[in-house]
Amino acid sequence: MNNGAPMSSCPLPLRHYPHVLMAHGGGGRLMQDLIEHVFRPAFGNPLLDQRHDGATLEMEAGRIAFTTDSYVVRPLFFPGGDIGSLAVNGTVNDLAMCGARPLYLSAGFVIEEGLPMDALRRAVASMAAAARRAGVSIVTGDTKVVDRGKGDGLYINTAGVGRVVAPRPIGPAAVRPGDAILLNGDIGRHGIAIMAAREGIGFETEIASDCMPLHEDVLRLFEAGIAVRCLRDCTRGGLAAALIEIARDRGLRLHIDGRAVPVQPAVRGACEMLGLDPLYVANEGRFIAIVAAEDAERGLALLGPAAARIGAATDEPRGMLTLTSEIGATRVVDLLSGEQLPRIC
Repeated sequence: MNNGAPMSSCPLPLRHYPHVLMAHGGGGRLMQDLIEHVFRPAFGNPLLDQRHDGATLEMEAGRIAFTTDSYVVRPLFFPGGDIGSLAVNGTVNDLAMCGARPLYLSAGFVIEEGLPMDALRRAVASMAAAARRAGVSIVTGDTKVVDRGKGDGLYINTAGVGRVVAPRPIGPAAVRPGDAILLNGDIGRHGIAIMAAREGIGFETEIASDCMPLHEDVLRLFEAGIAVRCLRDCTRGGLAAALIEIARDRGLRLHIDGRAVPVQPAVRGACEMLGLDPLYVANEGRFIAIVAAEDAERGLALLGPAAARIGAATDEPRGMLTLTSEIGATRVVDLLSGEQLPRIC
């Protein structure tokens, strides 16, 4: 973590602190104890163990991708994930959408005074497990404690660095008429899982978040020589927002068949009950890959049995997303004027 000096021993073992107390300044004894007994054991690696203010990274020649994001979620723990796994997977996935292999992360923790120590340990352990699963190292970081009532429990910021492996630039500018739109799985689970946990809503079937790393799926596409034009994860604003942004940036029409978009029956039922459209519900393990039409079936096979070919890019009309509905009618899909759900991540 961001601390170059050896720790001064805490007058009491950390187990005597059931909650995180206010530490005045980064050199407080409790803060040192958190670093030494919570963060370092979870994230320990040769770069972090240098105990320096930053990390010097060994990178192969070529292009790198760099991204950052902050994670604010309530509740901190929910079916299928938590703020720790979300912070790692979200940044790993942003790197993957750049066509990069994720390598290194930083982690910044803003902890509210009074957060139960067990909750902090649980989030950090989950974050470490997610980093191991994704094959990335957390190599530097920082901790701050804020006054009670000022931090919603815990905020986490992660930044990530990866090596670009895409053989050609990917993004909206590369999309061409006729390209196929692939989706790697069912949509809407993350947003509904968060909302149910937050509001205490019970469903007959538990709905769990799809929070997961996506880079292995993306790397398989590149390794197989699939002509990938554009990648976009379907997080805030859901599948609809991701496709609308690409259509507007490229100035093409994207068209999807709503009947081909996979939605679990429990999620569809929950959305109908709550008056929500699954197209706009946030995901944390779903992405779209726009690929050359001739590579669509091969790409679909590489993404696995849950994936679907949901549409294509066309010429006219430009800069919009259209959808064929369940009854076969075509309509324009636009961005919502506000949020369907309260901000969840």
